Amino acid sequence: MPSTTVIILDEYPPPPPQLYDALRTMDAELVTRTLPDLMYGDTEELPVADVLLVPAESDGESVRTAVRRLRRRAGAPIVVVWTVAGFAALEEHVRLGHDYLVPPFLPALVGARLHSCSERAGLGRTLREADARAELMGYEKELEIGREIQAGFLPESLPVPEGWEIDVRFRPARQVAGDFYDVFEISRGRRLAVVVADVCDKGVGAALFMALIRSLLRHTAENSGLQHLMAAGRAGGGRRTPVVGATPLLNAVTATNGYLTRNHLRQGYFATLFFGVLDPVTGSLVYINGGHNPPLLLRADGSDPVPLDVTGPAVGVLPDCVYTLGYAQLDPGDTLFVFTDGVPEARCPGGSFLGDERMLDLLAGPPVSGKDVVDRIDLAVREHTGTAEQHDDVTMLALHRPRAARGPRADGAGHRVVA
Repeated sequence: MPSTTVIILDEYPPPPPQLYDALRTMDAELVTRTLPDLMYGDTEELPVADVLLVPAESDGESVRTAVRRLRRRAGAPIVVVWTVAGFAALEEHVRLGHDYLVPPFLPALVGARLHSCSERAGLGRTLREADARAELMGYEKELEIGREIQAGFLPESLPVPEGWEIDVRFRPARQVAGDFYDVFEISRGRRLAVVVADVCDKGVGAALFMALIRSLLRHTAENSGLQHLMAAGRAGGGRRTPVVGATPLLNAVTATNGYLTRNHLRQGYFATLFFGVLDPVTGSLVYINGGHNPPLLLRADGSDPVPLDVTGPAVGVLPDCVYTLGYAQLDPGDTLFVFTDGVPEARCPGGSFLGDERMLDLLAGPPVSGKDVVDRIDLAVREHTGTAEQHDDVTMLALHRPRAARGPRADGAGHRVVA
């Protein structure tokens, strides 16, 4: 078995002796680093590894940020979370798509799991290197054709219900992107589906998976029929109410995850996504957040933004996983702001991120309109990036419910800017 390089996160608690013994048995190269080292250290000093081994007590989002930095260095390692008894803490990592190890830490079992992770990491690096070689060989024409084809998967116009506004900003980091968004009607036009997703990595491979995942989601949702799902009412009420559109939502996400994990797990690609289904009449929203940046519900009264929690793992990672439903209510004057990690992780020439705190500061106060929200954040991203290279795709979607209905738009189109 080829040697596997493993970064061991130097956090409490340390790995148990049995796990260390298993790693030594498989002749793994062990590199110890702290989480701050990986998140803020010099990029050139970041280790190249197949596996990042972390305790379940580690903060999942911080680990996710560290992996993104490692990915830019030499391809992302596969995160493997271990625990002896902290199974509740393990749940957050599973939702984020991380692999895991639990006792008994038998050498054969640990070796097989890490060998599989090493192969996935190696495949990811191979795809990344192939993408880089394609660029160096000057395949600009082919990539431009790919961008034109990919643009055909994005909606030319958006079905905007009466009394609502939808505004989108989409800027790929390269000629082709791993981000995508979609807005379409389901349940015989009674509900509006809103999707924003981010395929891991970027470039040609991510773009191919973007097209596949987008097609699977839309086809399944549109062909699930007009169905009702008996779903639990929102917090504060114990009754059960029928939710139109929830069944197509669940079918689309679970079927897409099932197809990807059955047929494409070895490619090492997955996607975080937010898929919401809106009742335009009442403003009720049912959604699934598969490991995506929590969208922000901006209230008309200017109170603190309300994040919409993760309700399941990224699609394409775990076979037969369970996705639960989340609920929100958009009242007149409210805006739902959905974005990909290219927004808070926009980097200035010095390498620092725009950050979640800065983004929240920019969103303070009551939203004037969805377009105002998108324009404000996009301007901040551009100013922060300055002359630096855009490192990740940037996608933003704002779903706004004006205080007074303005009637249906004449062309039925939302704002979309592709730059």
